[in-house]
Amino acid sequence: MTDIRNFTLNFGPQHPAAHGVLRLVLEMDGEVILKADPHIGLLHRATEKLAESKPYNQTIGYMDRLDYVSMMCNEHGYVLAIEKLMGITPPIRAQYIRVMFDEVTRLLNHLMWLGTHGLDIGAMTIFLYCFREREDLMDCYEAVSGTRMHATYYRPGGVYRDLPEEMPRFSRVEKIRNEKEVKRLNMNREGSMLDFLESFCERFPARVDEYETLLTDNRIWKQRTVNIGVVSPERAMQLGFTGPMLRGSGVEWDLRKKQPYEVYDRVEFDIPVGVNGDCYDRYLVRVEEMRQSNQIIRQCITWLREHPGPVMISDQKVVPPTRVEMKDDMESLIHHFKLFTEGYCVPEGEAYAAIEHPKGEFGVYLISDGANKPYRVKIRAPGFAHLSSMSEMVTGHMLADVVAIIGTQDIVFGEIDR
Repeated sequence: MTDIRNFTLNFGPQHPAAHGVLRLVLEMDGEVILKADPHIGLLHRATEKLAESKPYNQTIGYMDRLDYVSMMCNEHGYVLAIEKLMGITPPIRAQYIRVMFDEVTRLLNHLMWLGTHGLDIGAMTIFLYCFREREDLMDCYEAVSGTRMHATYYRPGGVYRDLPEEMPRFSRVEKIRNEKEVKRLNMNREGSMLDFLESFCERFPARVDEYETLLTDNRIWKQRTVNIGVVSPERAMQLGFTGPMLRGSGVEWDLRKKQPYEVYDRVEFDIPVGVNGDCYDRYLVRVEEMRQSNQIIRQCITWLREHPGPVMISDQKVVPPTRVEMKDDMESLIHHFKLFTEGYCVPEGEAYAAIEHPKGEFGVYLISDGANKPYRVKIRAPGFAHLSSMSEMVTGHMLADVVAIIGTQDIVFGEIDR
């Protein structure tokens, strides 16, 4: 009688479908998985510890680098926790700008997810299509903050600055672009950033239709995702799932509706939910979320056009002087220097603020001892809870299905390893 022996296989960390530095130790019986053990910590940057050694306002930039696909949403959770401790409320215009950029960030996240998930499973065209739309949204990030990724745009008390009145434009580069090409590229950039974003919102639903034409009824896509990684609604709640992972299992839970923050109670949108709790349902939920986000952005644009106003509170203890004041007045220069080196003291206490991040519930728990830096910072990253269910989701599936399940969890290791 021959010995039948299970063998152990390393999946990652150098693997294009591992979505970061995931090392998955798989125990396999032939092609079937018996157990999966995720090893994390290969990207650990000690963000929570670093935050405890720096003034509050210097940590906002670290938040961008957690989930580096959903930059402004990470900032939002942290800034809300500081505002809760300090008892300050940003101006209404700043709240609308935050909501608008949260939804722009949701689109950025879901487009990245759809492109890479499609590529993992073998659909290459979708990857190129998704990055075409991401490019325009990245230009909006750049227009408000000066950087395409790590924006540091949200600040306690509002946002860094108001929306710009003009967009950056393409210029002619000899031999690469002729005048006609430059004119075509700059067609949507003649007006303000709101005009640019509005033109994007008008053409985006047709783009989502293109993605669905490629994938939704595609025979190979359905064979790779239907009935793969099924999680029941009860089990999804027990495992601590949030966001599309929970909604894909049929649980209608969305913090934007159930525990509204900023101005989410003033905008209209629906919560898409799945039925079977498999990879295919989670795909459908995220695609519909893109349509809903597009709708929210349009409502924000309409409101922002009609209601000019301040985007930052006037409390000089928290808000730096303007650049003009800083360069004209010695006291303002000293104030600016002190604020950015020493920061401000936050009242003693503790606060937890959670937002509906593109991946689920992103929460920041802050404890202040009254100093200018936090006593403790704890981040509740949605991807961490999802990754901990990996073994349960892949058991009994084939090796190729591991790729589909990692993709459907929408894992980014910055927030998991922290």
